[in-house]
Amino acid sequence: MPALVPIRHGRMLVSPFTFYRGAALVMAADLAETTPTGLDVQLCGDAHLSNFGAYASPDRRLVFDINDFDETLPGPFEWDVKRLAASFVVAGRDNGFSSKQCRTVVETVVRHYREAMREFAGQPILAVWYARLDIEELVQRYKATATSGGRKELKAAEGKLAKAYTRNSMQAIGKLTSSVDGRRRIVSDPPLVVPMEELTDIDGPVVLGQLQQLVEGYRGTLQQDRRHLLDNYRLTDVAHKVVGVGSVGTRAWIMLLESTNADEALLLQAKQAGPSALSTYAVPPATLRHANQGERVVAGQRLMQAASDIFLGWLRADTADGEQDYYVRQLRDWKLSADIDSLNPEAMTLYARLCGWTLARAHAGSGDRLALAAYLGKSTRFDQAISTFATTYANLNQTDHQTFTQAAHSGRIQARPGV
Repeated sequence: MPALVPIRHGRMLVSPFTFYRGAALVMAADLAETTPTGLDVQLCGDAHLSNFGAYASPDRRLVFDINDFDETLPGPFEWDVKRLAASFVVAGRDNGFSSKQCRTVVETVVRHYREAMREFAGQPILAVWYARLDIEELVQRYKATATSGGRKELKAAEGKLAKAYTRNSMQAIGKLTSSVDGRRRIVSDPPLVVPMEELTDIDGPVVLGQLQQLVEGYRGTLQQDRRHLLDNYRLTDVAHKVVGVGSVGTRAWIMLLESTNADEALLLQAKQAGPSALSTYAVPPATLRHANQGERVVAGQRLMQAASDIFLGWLRADTADGEQDYYVRQLRDWKLSADIDSLNPEAMTLYARLCGWTLARAHAGSGDRLALAAYLGKSTRFDQAISTFATTYANLNQTDHQTFTQAAHSGRIQARPGV
């Protein structure tokens, strides 16, 4: 959506780290110039540290995992590791860390990836498949070993957990909708949230009818029991929502579904899925298994996550602009993300341990964990090599951000900051 591209540029201008978040395609092109290991896994494709977080599992436990799969695709395992490692250096510099502190953090994430992979290599595949990071268990474990210096951080973490439990669908409905003439409607907040009736280039009632038919198609991508659950709701309102950094410019719709009971409602997000940023570089197009890009995202997410949203599915819409693929999920269900800007070196090092383990679990479940463990080895050679790469790439990213900033100031690109 061309009108939103300046907002994307404005968000990327904020810092080298926000630029990095929006530059998955740039890094994919760079990584394609390196010699691959030949050890392929299901890649996240955009495994920077802000694309990890906590959410509710179907059994209502708060789990930590990767939470963004727009670029997921099979490819060399080291591409995810390198993108994750470099993101810690870029973010650490933005937070004012010294070179030594950045090096410590990035060595931590790579070491925990390597050590976790070696642990998974010694386990049955079912054990790997069931493994997950339960946030409550992590907090209790940390509480038992925390020093006096870590108790303040622990208290803050417990406060964030309490807040996460309130960030559910009903909270989102209370925040994003209001009652208008006895009917619940999504609240307008342009240009970030624009209800369908305010979009001048579409016929609202016609499009709503089309979307109701699309929901039926999406229903068919769910498990049988979840289809039955969805049948308790009907689509009543739709709005366009601007999300993220790299996703700004693509279409993302909020769908309000209401039950026959007046007080029950559900908010789903349908997010447009185009070809992965890796698609030109990671695998030949002929080997891609999914004709629908939304299905590609969902399949990759289900393969990499320990537990996935019960409403995760996909659909395809025929529009005046041609066919558009989408994946669908709950808009909010105990979502919790780290405030990266506020992390000090100690907190970011702890966060690095979680991210390293989590990425290893995802790769171990989708790739050859025995070959990966053998390649990584027992020594720190891999840790050191990736850490050196991460520092070098952070330097390149900083130069790219400066070039990008100059392009905005000269008018070569249009940017709308502060939105």
